[in-house]
Amino acid sequence: MHRCFRLAAILASLLFAAALPARAADGATANDTALFLAGMMPSADSPLLPLTKDPVWQRHAKFFDTAFGQLEQRQLAKIRAWTEINLAAPKPTMFYMFSGPDFLYANAFYSKASTYVLSALEPVGTVPDLLKLPRGGVALSLHSVERSLSSILAFSFFITKMMKTDLHTSQASGVLPVLYVFLARSGKTIRDVSLVSLDSDGNVVAPTAAAPKLATRGVKILFVGSDGVERTLYYFSTDLSNSGVKASGFLKFCEALAPGNSLIKSASYLLHAGNFTTVRDFLLKNSATIIQDDSGVPLAAFDQKAWRFFPFGRYAGPIAEFPGRYQPKYAELFRKSPSIDFGIGYRWRPYETNLLLGIKLP
Repeated sequence: MHRCFRLAAILASLLFAAALPARAADGATANDTALFLAGMMPSADSPLLPLTKDPVWQRHAKFFDTAFGQLEQRQLAKIRAWTEINLAAPKPTMFYMFSGPDFLYANAFYSKASTYVLSALEPVGTVPDLLKLPRGGVALSLHSVERSLSSILAFSFFITKMMKTDLHTSQASGVLPVLYVFLARSGKTIRDVSLVSLDSDGNVVAPTAAAPKLATRGVKILFVGSDGVERTLYYFSTDLSNSGVKASGFLKFCEALAPGNSLIKSASYLLHAGNFTTVRDFLLKNSATIIQDDSGVPLAAFDQKAWRFFPFGRYAGPIAEFPGRYQPKYAELFRKSPSIDFGIGYRWRPYETNLLLGIKLP
């Protein structure tokens, strides 16, 4: 087994490109690569088109058609219907801390945002040049993508331990292939992809080999949806602990885009801990609304005079993996809350899900 993981790591280092142009010379566009990885047919003139005749890709496409079709019915369509009723005037920016590559739910809750800022520890990674993979390489890449998405397709979140293994030692290096799949399956067309870094003042700069090791690394993706409006997705690989954000320009970058709407789910109750107070305070100061499950900002941290709360679903307390995080005031808040028909967070079944919408007063 260890030999297989070492082999996968070696293959990943050999097979994945280091740069991310929208179109490589004589290669596939980023959008066609995203479609292919998502099990969707690339454009008619794409050099990837012959690869879709492979039975491995056809099985992959059928699997994703079924999985995403079920997810759309079970979760995403219901979330969009909920937001249409409950979010009257969302801001142009949405912040999603501790997100991993979860553009899928960012888009479901905030489909009208013009700028998405996702952030977590997982590395940006690279996307394979599918046309240059050796025999069997495409199949390995598709399998890696399927493994990376297995938990979020079944539940509503990534399982961190599994994702660390999948994103670091598999063909699907980092979060970027997953972002590609989620963009494609959300009906988006990728216009441009570029690696970026943040300097200490929060300015977006081109990454260089000479950049400090502690520089915040990320990716910027320009895309359009069915409305033809160009939007921007940022993902930054960054440490969100107090010491981590102090050493980076990430929150300064976010502050320039504030105020925004925030989403926090399946966040391991990190914002309940003393070493994540800086990012918690940032969210409370710079969010016009916060949608979260109980693993987000603890109720006691909100200024009760500055926020109005709208609870939905049922608060059953934290799962066994996070003992000691039960909030009696949270339970009281949810005592007579209306139900929801979708899951969010660790208690992903609708009948045991809690969702809190916090709206900051003007």
